[in-house]
Amino acid sequence: MSEKEKVSRREQILQSLAQMLEVNPGQRITTAALAKEVGVSEAALYRHFPSKARMFEGLIGFIEETIFSRVTAITNAESDGIKQCEQILTLLLTFVEKNPGMARILTGDALAGETDRLRQRINQFFERLETQIKQILREAEVQHGLRTVNPAGASANLMLAAAEGRIRQFVRTEFRRRPTEQWQDQWSSMAAGIFRH
Repeated sequence: MSEKEKVSRREQILQSLAQMLEVNPGQRITTAALAKEVGVSEAALYRHFPSKARMFEGLIGFIEETIFSRVTAITNAESDGIKQCEQILTLLLTFVEKNPGMARILTGDALAGETDRLRQRINQFFERLETQIKQILREAEVQHGLRTVNPAGASANLMLAAAEGRIRQFVRTEFRRRPTEQWQDQWSSMAAGIFRH
């Protein structure tokens, strides 16, 4: 099998896993069911990934790469700290709305019963995102005099907690309550309480 075919099969496995997480909300995905979905044997799955945990790590890697590459683009293109925060949170909510299976990973719902290492990696993802927002707030204060009512760390935590709550609500309602629903109005209210004018 060529390297290209191998990558394609790996991607097919990850796409199938993400799709199964989306269409089977609340259910645990077995390797037998995944192999059937992909149209291969379980042994074939394990030729591409040594464990189911590695499959989930592949999806988490996709989430990290997608979100943080776009966060970098936002911070490079936009100088206004408030707009940077809004765009980053909107990016996160839009991403999970378009990828409901990934929402289950980010909330830990799909990771129940899996290795603790996966949950730690999701925790690190959110900590990294919160640190990025905190850094934006600190730089905006130094460069543009933007101030928050509470310290930068508390403000970053509040913003991310609001986004995480919307993602959890999306998963809890089995993807009926979209995370971007009413987000613009809610962001305006939240920003008015977070930033000093």
